[in-house]
Amino acid sequence: MNLSDGVAPGRRGLLGSVLQTYVAALSRSHGGSEQRIYQREAPMHPVEQQQDGRHDFDFCHGHWQVRNERLRQRLAGSQDWETFEAAQHCRPILGGLGNLDEFSTGWGGGFLGMTLRLFDPRTRQWSIYWASNRDGVLEPPVVGAFRDGIGTFYGRDRHQGQPVLTRFIWDDISADSAHWQQALSVDGGASWETNWHMFMTRVRR
Repeated sequence: MNLSDGVAPGRRGLLGSVLQTYVAALSRSHGGSEQRIYQREAPMHPVEQQQDGRHDFDFCHGHWQVRNERLRQRLAGSQDWETFEAAQHCRPILGGLGNLDEFSTGWGGGFLGMTLRLFDPRTRQWSIYWASNRDGVLEPPVVGAFRDGIGTFYGRDRHQGQPVLTRFIWDDISADSAHWQQALSVDGGASWETNWHMFMTRVRR
């Protein structure tokens, strides 16, 4: 996720191109010629649904005040951080299999962002997409799940033409607060540089 001026580098593909990428990956993993057969699965019991991870982002629903701490330059050895405030509102969609939040700030001349989160009951993983009023493009997702109260999500990106891994982490979650951070890796995940923190405080209405 990038709020730098201009379009976020390396994440310009429309949702169609995202789907094409995953279809190609599936084809490779199945030898390219093997036909994949899908079978209808039996519906899950309500208790199983409560435990499969679909409610892991329920804490995010509602209104939030967000303090952002953002590294001014990424992957440059910088220790120069900037701080700005934002507001966020999140609501459930698709009967609980996803949520949508809107992010707004006056920082940088004004900015609007949107996060779309979708849960796959089959894989029990979340896919998280980002778009903004800078370009109107739905970026490729980071994918992952929660374990022991911490959500970790990974994706692939490019930074100034260089391929990188992206990581989102959600932690320190309570009824009225939460913490999110973003990091990049240029060495396949051996090391990470955190470039953005969001410290969220719930706004009661």
